[in-house]
Amino acid sequence: MVKTGTKKKGVIWKFLPKYCSEMNPIELEWQHLKKDELASKTFDDELDLAYAVIDGVQRRGEKRNYSTQRVKFNSHSSA
Repeated sequence: MVKTGTKKKGVIWKFLPKYCSEMNPIELEWQHLKKDELASKTFDDELDLAYAVIDGVQRRGEKRNYSTQRVKFNSHSSA
């Protein structure tokens, strides 16, 4: 589909699927995190799982020589 008037200006419209995991780099990282860092492990509760994910992200960053930074979101803000 080409919008009227845009073809003359060199604009080409390409429509992507609503979600395409291959185009989202974090999906590949998450896949490796689950396969390499979390596989065959059990957790007592969600907090233990959360710490394992954080530790796994940090280990992957160290192995691949990239920096990681933990960000806290304040869900109780009065914005």
